[in-house]
Amino acid sequence: MTTTRSTHDSSTHDSSTHTTGTTGHPAAATAHLHPPRTQRAFGTAKNLVAAYGALSAAVLITVAVLALTGHPVTSFMWGRSGGMLGSAAVIYWMTVLAARGTRWAYLRVRILTVLMPIAIIGVDMIPGICPPWFALSQAASALPLAAAAFLSNGSRLRAAFPKGA
Repeated sequence: MTTTRSTHDSSTHDSSTHTTGTTGHPAAATAHLHPPRTQRAFGTAKNLVAAYGALSAAVLITVAVLALTGHPVTSFMWGRSGGMLGSAAVIYWMTVLAARGTRWAYLRVRILTVLMPIAIIGVDMIPGICPPWFALSQAASALPLAAAAFLSNGSRLRAAFPKGA
C-alpha cells in the first residue's frame, strides 16, 4: 500500500515559500526580485504610478473647486477624475504586490499601464466630451503612467517574472 502526503500538510511546509502566501511559489521563483537594480526599477514604477495618482487628485480637486465656485462641471468630469484617482490607487497596490513577487499583480500592472494612457487620451479626443483644459490635464496625468508602462514591460522587470515560474 502506498501512502501519499498532501503538499499542503503543515508537517511538510517548506520554509522557503514566499512570505506573502499569495503566490504559492518557492523563494527560488522570486529570487529574481532581490537584485538592487530590480528593486530600484519597481521603486521607480511605484513613484510613476504615485505621480499619476497625484496628478489625478489635482484634476479632481480642480473640478471640485470649479463646482464650488459656480463654474460649469459635468458629471463626466466628476466621474472621470474620480475614476482615474481610484485606478491610481489600484495600480499602485498591484505594483507593490508585484515588487513583493506576486506574478498576477505584475501582469496586470503591465497591461493596465499600457491600456490606461491609451484609453484616457482616446476618450479625451472625442469632440465636445470635455473642455480642452480638462483633456490636457488628463493627458498630462497619463504621462507618468505611460512611462511606467515602458518600465514594467522592459527586460529588467520581465526577467524578474520568467514564464513558467
